[in-house]
Amino acid sequence: RMLSGKGSTEYDVVVIGGGHAGTEAAAAAARIGARTALLTQRLDTIGEMSCNPSIGGIGKGHLVKEIDAMGGVMGSAIDQGGIHFRMLNRRKGEAVWGPRAQADRDLYKAAVQRTLVDDY
Repeated sequence: RMLSGKGSTEYDVVVIGGGHAGTEAAAAAARIGARTALLTQRLDTIGEMSCNPSIGGIGKGHLVKEIDAMGGVMGSAIDQGGIHFRMLNRRKGEAVWGPRAQADRDLYKAAVQRTLVDDY
């Protein structure tokens, strides 16, 4: 369903929030050709990481790989903004290995913003 107002642009998808989930949702919608709006309180905080700038780990490492496999923003942004990459639980079996990356918060945010502007 399209949202529109008097004198405004029509959008197929409106995403509220420019964090991890919001940027991934907006990018996914734009990738399939939907006219997409990303609403946030401040443009300069789109893609900003929390105080713990890590991506991945035991549980979320698999999720990040799946998002990346579907063309998501997070994988390429951490490749551009990552400063330390590590595989957790290497001494155990492969089923419990967990890739984790530490990011430079400013580089990561810039990569997410650049991707959203340049690619979509």
